[in-house]
This record gives sequence, structure tokens and C-alpha cells, in this order.
Amino acid sequence: MAQLTAYRYIVTDDRILSGEPIIGGTRTPVRAIVELWRQGVTPESIPSRLPHLTLAQVFAALSYYSDHQEEINAAIERNRIPDNLIDPLFQPK
Repeated sequence: MAQLTAYRYIVTDDRILSGEPIIGGTRTPVRAIVELWRQGVTPESIPSRLPHLTLAQVFAALSYYSDHQEEINAAIERNRIPDNLIDPLFQPK
């Protein structure tokens, strides 16, 4: 069952991504938005890469991250693909 958070667009649901914070009504985790932002994508540009999201949802995710950095950073690390499993053709130079 979806659990509301103090952030308008952010919910958790044990049935989706093991309860990781997501944008409500989607399966998009907060960490996906944070990772794009960390790569230098501006918040205003993220909806063009994830067109099912609104700018308000993106800012809610970044606000959630600001208050829960340890939790989201741990989720990012848990979902990181080890370098040795990435095809060398796709590794950054």
C-alpha cells in the first residue's frame, strides 16, 4: 500500500522497488532524478528526459533528496552496476 510522505509527490510502496521513495503514480525512483541532476542535467531539463514527470515532481524529488541524502545515496549505491559488468564500449572515457 502506498504511504504518503511529507512531500507532495513522493510516496513509498513496499510493492514497488522494495519501498524506495518514488514519484507517486509512477515507478520512477527519487534516485533516478537525483542521478540525472548529479550528471549535470538541470531540473528544468529533466522532464524532457523523463516526459511523464512534471517540473514540480522533479523539484519535489530534489527537495526530498536534500532532506534524505543518506537514504538516497545508499539506494544509488545499491543499484550501481559494478564497472566489471559494464561493456567496455559503454564505459566513460
